[in-house]
Amino acid sequence: MQNAIQRKEPHFLINILPGLLLCLLIMLSGMYGAQLIGTGLKAIGLLSEGSETPISGIFVAIILGIIIRNSIGLSDIFTKGISFSMKYILRAGIILLGLRLSLMEALKLGAFGIPLIVACISVGLLVTLFLANKMNQSIRLATLIASGTSICGVTAIMATSPVIKAKENEISYAVANITIFGLTGMLLYPFLAHFLFAEDAIKAGLFLGTAIHDTAQVTGAALIYDQLYQMPQVVDAATVTKLTRNLFIIAIIPFVSYLFFSKSKELAAQVENKEDSLPKWYTFIPLFVIGFLILSIMRTIGDATLESTGNAFGIFASDSWSSIYTNLSSFGTTYLLGMAMAGVGLSTNFKMFKGLGLKPFYIGFVAAISVGAVSGVLIWLFGGFVQL
Repeated sequence: MQNAIQRKEPHFLINILPGLLLCLLIMLSGMYGAQLIGTGLKAIGLLSEGSETPISGIFVAIILGIIIRNSIGLSDIFTKGISFSMKYILRAGIILLGLRLSLMEALKLGAFGIPLIVACISVGLLVTLFLANKMNQSIRLATLIASGTSICGVTAIMATSPVIKAKENEISYAVANITIFGLTGMLLYPFLAHFLFAEDAIKAGLFLGTAIHDTAQVTGAALIYDQLYQMPQVVDAATVTKLTRNLFIIAIIPFVSYLFFSKSKELAAQVENKEDSLPKWYTFIPLFVIGFLILSIMRTIGDATLESTGNAFGIFASDSWSSIYTNLSSFGTTYLLGMAMAGVGLSTNFKMFKGLGLKPFYIGFVAAISVGAVSGVLIWLFGGFVQL
């Protein structure tokens, strides 16, 4: 028996290693490609010297993976490693993402800022699910698009997908949907924010942080705004707003998963072997979301003890504590999530989109516009009460 186990472990590692290495290579290439794009934007005058690239390395990695899969193809030797990256490395990355998000940051938005975020999240969810129902679209696909639109783009899609047993073509379609409209918002919304809110940095930051899907896209839009109108406060406001919005992944993933299973008796039967019953409530809360919450609480306690005693947890000085959570969260969001997203690109075969049609893109477009409209109206009405 022991010999059999020993033989199995090396065999497993050999099976996943080629795919993992390929994902790692594409992730690193995506980071380098994003920097090249940033250098090009500086060369033509769209970015000022010293600015970071507004293009996410994760996005470039997805594009590179898609190009490789649909041009030269992919050998079966890479399949298991890519699947491992999309499943387990993704979850580890999401857990480490919790260190970026302190509940103390959310409290800065106060009694008006948080309800604004909740309203925008609710609109993204309700509009997407309503349109999907009216247009007879896949419940799984609609749930993924709703998660990505309302919370944090690709990360939310990938976090929701294992809970609702999403298929590869549905994941890829949802990622493409969110990426297209998120990038469009990143390029256009800085101008719209300035048109709507002129010289009010907090309102402009609130708008960018609530109306654009992905964290990297929000950061890019805020940097563009700053470079166009010389208002660095917008970057701070947009970042705090978006990180606070990301915290809702803790509640939204179980919520949309419940909605999905309540609509899909067929999948509920697969899980529970009972036609009319839903899975147990605790199955809607994935372990990696719990891990995310634990690390977010650790970050919050560390920040609180640092502020009150001068040392995080009574041990780490300010610089040490900042280095710990920054390096760990950066490793998770940059490298682990980057490898997982490279796997998404490598798994995206355009042939899979046959039969899905353009309706899901219409749904994503209307949802994105709706979130932006509600965000603009609510911030115009109540944004003046938010102080950072």
